[in-house]
Amino acid sequence: MSRKVLLDSNELNIILHRLACQLVERHTNFENTVLVGIQPRGVFLADRIQAILNKEYGLTDIKIGRLDITFYRDDFRRSDKPLEANKTKIDFIVEDKHVVFIDDVLYTGRSIRAALTAIQSFGRPKEIELLSLIDRRFSRHLPIQPDYNGRQVDAINEEKVKVSWKEYDGEDAVYLISK
Repeated sequence: MSRKVLLDSNELNIILHRLACQLVERHTNFENTVLVGIQPRGVFLADRIQAILNKEYGLTDIKIGRLDITFYRDDFRRSDKPLEANKTKIDFIVEDKHVVFIDDVLYTGRSIRAALTAIQSFGRPKEIELLSLIDRRFSRHLPIQPDYNGRQVDAINEEKVKVSWKEYDGEDAVYLISK
């Protein structure tokens, strides 16, 4: 198994700040915008983006939620092992809001399709956008594209993209892992 560094800590930090800046350009004060991290690993990215928006732009009242899509996926019954759901925490109204889904890696698009279905349980958003740190653009099964994109990666199907977060994995980095 080989592991190639796609982004080191400094590059990841620059991309996170660029993504936060793009959100501010589009949503200004976030009065009608909410951020929703897709469980499990999109939550880590959402927390980082929120921290940058708070510290660098003084936006302290941003509503942020966590959305579990486990049982909304079209492939959840195809596994031999029992699935463990994560927690959904959306303690605000999404009705008529601009919702920004946040996920670390956009691969086939199936997670986002599941998130589109799951968010309907909380109301009908005015608009939904997608922010992804890594876009595996040639691996899409569904016509889903990010509105905000950290980096595009051309990886073949056997390769895996792994995002490591300092708070959870001990380092900030993005790797391309080959078997």
